Amino acid sequence: MFVYFTAMFDGINKNVSRSAVFSARELERMNELLQVKHYPKKTFLLQEGEICNFEAYINKGCVRTFYIDENGFEVTLMFSIEDWWIGDIASFYEQQPSNLFIETLEECELLLFNPVTKEMLLAGIPRFERVFRLMVQRRLAVTQNRLINSISKSAQEKYLDFIKRYPTIPQRVPQHYIASFLGISPEFLSKVRAKLSKK
Repeated sequence: MFVYFTAMFDGINKNVSRSAVFSARELERMNELLQVKHYPKKTFLLQEGEICNFEAYINKGCVRTFYIDENGFEVTLMFSIEDWWIGDIASFYEQQPSNLFIETLEECELLLFNPVTKEMLLAGIPRFERVFRLMVQRRLAVTQNRLINSISKSAQEKYLDFIKRYPTIPQRVPQHYIASFLGISPEFLSKVRAKLSKK
């Protein structure tokens, strides 16, 4: 049987293969079910009140997930770049309105599942269940770690942890979004960065 891949799917095929072993034909089937979409910078992929109808792998670009708090301020929850997955898991699986906004910060190329194609993949190749289960577990661990950091660490410690975990992101996103992620003001972040640059 002839199996054909394009370079477009190299990243996602390697990504899922880190969690389970798949044949070339199984990977090709996944690729067939994916929708390839391109989005310009500053495009909302999801807005509060909408139902999230995608789980997407980032082939190219940078994406921000945030919500708006009771005072009307944007609170950044996550930055996502190449080889990461994005979506609102709760909204996607429960088909309930989301509380989140997901916005492109750069021009993006995404590979998307919708609820139908995702179910087709899992029904046809159940081993993919492991891939997405581990993905949810990793995301939960990241969320838990962030919560602990926000409570127990100083602003400087939080920023140092951020650049250690995500070394390329500070060069790709505006500083005020990083401040929002860290839970501090842009002015205070500037002071932290200035202090660190003197060391």
